Amino acid sequence: MIRWLATLAALSLAGCGADPVAAEATLDGHPPIVIAHRGASGERPEHTLASYRLAIDLGADYIEPDLVLTKDGVLVARHENEISETTDVADHPEFASRKVTKTIDGQQVTGWFTEDFTLAELKTLRAKERLPQLRGTVHDGEYEIPTFAEILDLLVEANKGRTKPVGVYPETKHPTYFASIGLPHEAPLLAILDRYGYRGRKAPVFIQSFEVANLKAIRAKSDLPLIQLMDGEGGPADDPKLSYAAMATPAGLKAVAAYADGIGPYKEMIIPRSALGTLGDPTSLVRDAHAVGLKVHPWTFRRENYFLPLADKGGVDPAGHGDLAAEIRTYVATGIDGLFSDNPREAVPTVKERVTK
Repeated sequence: MIRWLATLAALSLAGCGADPVAAEATLDGHPPIVIAHRGASGERPEHTLASYRLAIDLGADYIEPDLVLTKDGVLVARHENEISETTDVADHPEFASRKVTKTIDGQQVTGWFTEDFTLAELKTLRAKERLPQLRGTVHDGEYEIPTFAEILDLLVEANKGRTKPVGVYPETKHPTYFASIGLPHEAPLLAILDRYGYRGRKAPVFIQSFEVANLKAIRAKSDLPLIQLMDGEGGPADDPKLSYAAMATPAGLKAVAAYADGIGPYKEMIIPRSALGTLGDPTSLVRDAHAVGLKVHPWTFRRENYFLPLADKGGVDPAGHGDLAAEIRTYVATGIDGLFSDNPREAVPTVKERVTK
């Protein structure tokens, strides 16, 4: 542990134009976890078994599926319930009539929605890259939409013989909307987790949501670890009077700690960027969260220049790969307890690096 902290002290601000500083400790004193955001989504289409499998092979501590529901009530992994960006649904003439406009969390969205398809129908679709201009399309059309059960089956197989299992970090997407159409997340999610043996405070699982009421509902029924997600602007879709900025204050964090075990903030809530794209000084968010016993898992760390702070960009090509490791070291030095990354190939060795003597 001492060597790990010493490493961070030496490397924390490497490549960021600042002098090294002593690293802050994580809440429990252990190295941060790497959460494979939608799997190894920087290398495979997101939310596919291939993406999750690669993330496991690359050493991620957790894999992260976003969960939506089908017409017949099955939990499946998609970033959104609108699936035209991540599947070939628009190429299926048999589903052309299902293109509709809906209001989701107060926003009008046009496309095809998982809740209008049975699981059998969704299984005829194939995944495609959501960010083709940055990541190409070489794997488009190769993979199905996985169910949550299939993801948990993958973990069962991957965890055979492991002393420390790879965990799962599901997000309930638009839970108030799904509940309003008779497809609530909570009961099927808790039932399937229980069936696969995820029970108790130490289970290798975190359930996350940008909303509040469904996390409180889950807490009333379960002691599984919960994470309150926070965006850099706006507020929870289920409480228009509440803002994420207010939730991130010391008083707001104390209220979150009454039902959750941690927060998943937009990373610029921890280290803001200037108008020029450089990293500024850290805020007190990590320290304030730790003061009330909350873990901090910011999102999302990606290797493309388009997403990186100015000092770490590898060139002018937005699809080029810059110095993701430098950005991660800077954030790890603030004491974060984990991070979401599309690129476990880079994130895992950076977070786990040690000083050897």
